[in-house]
Amino acid sequence: MSDTATRTMVRMQGREAYAALGARSSGTRHPLVATAMVLPLAALLVVVFGGWDAVVTHASSVAVMLGR
Repeated sequence: MSDTATRTMVRMQGREAYAALGARSSGTRHPLVATAMVLPLAALLVVVFGGWDAVVTHASSVAVMLGR
C-alpha cells in the first residue's frame, strides 16, 4: 500500500494510451444501449432466483389492496 504513487502513474499511462487510440475514456451511454446490456443479466436472475413468481405474487397482492 505504500507504493500507491507508482500504481497511479501506471494507471494514468494506461488511460493516456487508451485515449491515444481514439477511444472514449469516459462519457455516458445511450439509455437503449444500457438497457440492452442489462436485460440479459436481469432475465438470468429472474430465472435463477424465481423472480417472476415473486413479481406476479406482489402484483396480485397490490391489485387486491387497490380493490381490483
